[in-house]
Amino acid sequence: MDRNRLASPLHQHSPHTREHLADNLHGFDARGQNSPELKHAAVALTVVQEEDHAAIILTRRVSSLRAHGGQWALPGGRIDSGETPEQAALRELHEEINLVLDESQILGRLDDFITRSGYVITPIVVWTDNNCADLHPNPDEVAWIESFTFTELSRSDSPILQSIPESEQPVLSMHFKDDVVFAPTGALLYQFLEVALKGRDTRVLHYEQPLFAWR
Repeated sequence: MDRNRLASPLHQHSPHTREHLADNLHGFDARGQNSPELKHAAVALTVVQEEDHAAIILTRRVSSLRAHGGQWALPGGRIDSGETPEQAALRELHEEINLVLDESQILGRLDDFITRSGYVITPIVVWTDNNCADLHPNPDEVAWIESFTFTELSRSDSPILQSIPESEQPVLSMHFKDDVVFAPTGALLYQFLEVALKGRDTRVLHYEQPLFAWR
C-alpha cells in the first residue's frame, strides 16, 4: 500500500534539516496557556538520528506506572519549582532515557496543550546528533525507546480523526508502524509535522483525547 513514504531531503538527519526546523519554529508564535489551577509539565520532541534518517524519540511507558502506564509518550514530566519548561524537558530527557543535552540544542517551542488529566504541557523541540540506538531507557519509567522517523510521521493516512459521543471535537491520532499514537502525544507530533517540518501555522489545542486519557 502506498503510504507516501518516499524519502525527502528534509527527512534526513542533516545540518540543513536542523536549520529548516529552527527557522520554522523561530517564525512560529507558540501560544502558552495561563492555567494556574492545572499542573504544569514539559515534554521534549527530540530529533535524533536513525541511521541517516531524522526521527522523533518516542517512548513506551512501563505498564506499572500509576498514570498512563503502557502508553506511547514523549520524554517529559512535571515542571519543578523554579524550573523553566526548557530546563524541565532537558532534565526529563536525562532521567528517562539517559540523554544529556543543553539549552544550545533547543530549537523552539510548540503550543501548550491542555490535557484531560489536568495538565498543561509545554512542548520543547530539541536537536541531538546522537543515534537512537545509543539511548538507554530508565527501567523505572520507560519500557523501551522507539524512533518515529520523519518519513513515518509524514504518512498520507495520518492524522486520523474520530468522532466520539462524549465530545464535540474529534479525537486525533497518528499512525505509527502498525499502531497508533493518540492525543495528546499524537497532537504534538502532528503539530511538529505541520509547524516545524512544513512551516504551517497549525493549531491543535482543540483536538480531543481518547476516553482512556481522561483519567
